[in-house]
Amino acid sequence: MTTATALWSFALVVGLLTLTPGLDTALVLRTAALGHRARAWGVVLGIQTGVLAWGALTSLGVTALLTASHLAYEALRWAGAAYLVWMGVQMLRKTFGGHAVREAVRERATPDTFTAGWRQGTLTNLLNPKVGAFYVAVLPQFLPADTDHLAMGLLLTTEHILLGLLWSAVLIAGARLLSAWLRRPTARRTLDRLTGTVITAFGLRLALGD
Repeated sequence: MTTATALWSFALVVGLLTLTPGLDTALVLRTAALGHRARAWGVVLGIQTGVLAWGALTSLGVTALLTASHLAYEALRWAGAAYLVWMGVQMLRKTFGGHAVREAVRERATPDTFTAGWRQGTLTNLLNPKVGAFYVAVLPQFLPADTDHLAMGLLLTTEHILLGLLWSAVLIAGARLLSAWLRRPTARRTLDRLTGTVITAFGLRLALGD
């Protein structure tokens, strides 16, 4: 496999993966739809920070430990599942009763900060062992034998990141068009319940090992 072939082939695989609705899409859309543009971009770049870390570690061979060590994989899986379920349940809880009113007031008073979004995006990605497992299983297949594996791995990871940034820009632009409507109390509760359900479901799937 040549370098050019590897780049085009990997772009196709991760491009389809990026377009598939999932946890990352739900987080970005929810944050952007509430009008938190800086935080939404923080979430996006946090997710891509996690992608870069997984790609670099895979290229170095470190994440092979996740497949070689059952204990290491299980520890990360349960930590990720607990974090996602906690985040999803918190989001759902705040949409009922007096919690909904207090949450709306708190959201209006909360600064739209890039850093908070970056932390959330990074944690969500790094605590998802399935991202690491994907890179361990897929990335080596696109590393030509005559290339420096670390350099090539980082190049492929950068390609994934660029595609993720482009798609996230589309999501944020689309969400901004609907932000005025989505910030209404009823629409806001619906959005939070939908996002909370998706996040909780991802956490439960991760815990059950599906």
